[in-house]
Amino acid sequence: MRKHLMTTSAAMLLAMTGAAFADMDAAKGFLDAEIGDMSVLDRAGQEAEMQWFIDAAQPFQGMDIKVVSETITTHEYESKVLAPAFTAITGIKITHDLIGEGDVVEKLQTQMQSGENIYDAYVNDSDLIGTHWRYQQARSLTDWMANEGKDVTNPGLDLEDFIGLKFTTAPDGKLYQLPDQQFANLYWFRYDWFNDETNKADFKAKYGYDLGVPVNWSAYEDIAEFFTGREIDGKKVYGHMDYGKKDPSLGWRFTDAWLSMAGNGDKGLPNGLPVDEWGIKVDENSRPVGSCVARGGDTNGPAAVYSIQKYLDWLNAYAPAAAQGMTFGESGPVPAQGEIAQQMFMYTAFTADMVKPGLPVMNEDGTPKWRFAPSPHGVYWKDGMKLGYQDVGSWTLLKSTPDDRAKAAWLYAQFVVSKTVDVKKSHVGLTLIRESSIQHDSFTERAPQLGGLIEFYRSPARVQWSPTGTNVPDYPKLAQLWWQAIGDASSGAKTAQEAMDSLCEEQEKVMERLERAGVQGDIGPKMAEEHDLEYWNADAVSKGNLAPQLKIENEKEQPLTVNYDELVKSWQ
Repeated sequence: MRKHLMTTSAAMLLAMTGAAFADMDAAKGFLDAEIGDMSVLDRAGQEAEMQWFIDAAQPFQGMDIKVVSETITTHEYESKVLAPAFTAITGIKITHDLIGEGDVVEKLQTQMQSGENIYDAYVNDSDLIGTHWRYQQARSLTDWMANEGKDVTNPGLDLEDFIGLKFTTAPDGKLYQLPDQQFANLYWFRYDWFNDETNKADFKAKYGYDLGVPVNWSAYEDIAEFFTGREIDGKKVYGHMDYGKKDPSLGWRFTDAWLSMAGNGDKGLPNGLPVDEWGIKVDENSRPVGSCVARGGDTNGPAAVYSIQKYLDWLNAYAPAAAQGMTFGESGPVPAQGEIAQQMFMYTAFTADMVKPGLPVMNEDGTPKWRFAPSPHGVYWKDGMKLGYQDVGSWTLLKSTPDDRAKAAWLYAQFVVSKTVDVKKSHVGLTLIRESSIQHDSFTERAPQLGGLIEFYRSPARVQWSPTGTNVPDYPKLAQLWWQAIGDASSGAKTAQEAMDSLCEEQEKVMERLERAGVQGDIGPKMAEEHDLEYWNADAVSKGNLAPQLKIENEKEQPLTVNYDELVKSWQ
């Protein structure tokens, strides 16, 4: 999720125009130097949109506005290129700070608790949608755009063009966050190794079916076993890559929908209802009622425990030994070094770093030796469930920010997601948010260099990947529990069952405190009575639901693979 790129054109533009010279000369200089035809709008459309920003910004010229996001390539481009350009064009001075993802959440939490205006706008994960809705400290953008913010809402914003709005809409039907960047967790594999005739023949001889993209975890496990220890191009290779250090980054490895891939929770897109992929159950009024199986939740149910056990088994048996002591950031570059055959769980935000010329995983003609494909699912998974995670970093305006500052920040937020700039920004960071950008001719041309990323985003499969949903009542408090509990499993201090028992109990303690405090009103937690797994499974089935599922005795199902090229053709 976190790497680097720089452009100097915006800095040159500032030198040419002067920071506060807000008119079309600055805009035209920016369009010439940075955008060109990398836009879904023609030049007249670009200039018209820039003129609207100039006019709307008039009352706020000279203001110093501060916004913040995590440090990823997309946001570096915004901070270093788009923020100075916006300043030159509008006269609103923007400071776009880049800090760690955890630090963004901490600043946001501090502002929500203290009422002190630390930042005028935040790019924070849509995983906080349940938090924002229940605490009512973030502005409803639906209400904002219709009322106080109407005069600073771009008529060309075109909300329907955004592919992630379902993720930033609360159960009340209102939009609370505007997507700025989006990327998925997909299956990654060495396309060249999978198509090697010797590898194909040896795999078929050993397992009795074709080597291909695994549809289920059973096939993934066979492929991991097959490649681990195999010699390719004079090197011993591995069939799997992951990380296991007890560190905060271990938390999002699991909250980012790992349990749903195994089959945890209920059917439903973008998230399971009434039980979501965290195993948190809500009632008919969207009030969280429990996390443990004893209250009808699924955080410690058979599907969740299976997901943790498979993670541990594969990490120990099929990944390089060093992976067990690695964090997210340390493990991320390893597949690009050329010794990994497949990875279940690859953030597409790494794409820009995986396609650099000269890497062992790149061909001389600039095409990758690898591909992205849909993630395989576990034995508890059923059609109609989500199949993976999408990160959707989204603009959020807190009510504690004064109206004039929120308006100026809202103008900047719309500028960096505007149709004028989005295609160019998408090429830099490869974090796609607009359908019009995904379909742009420039991405059709570039698709062969991106290993299936564009094909995925143009496919019907895309809807099965989604962020954390609205069942999670307080993301900052609950998310930090995961790495500690699962870290105990990865270190061997607890079994998978013990770790998930501990996790669901800790989640319920937070929910019980929220219920006692009453801070979330009539949409906060209301804990259910306790019963056993069989009771809650029967209750779920009687209502047409799934979770919590009973344990499947044979969790090694019939393995299934699919030919990658045939899969891509089926999407088209």
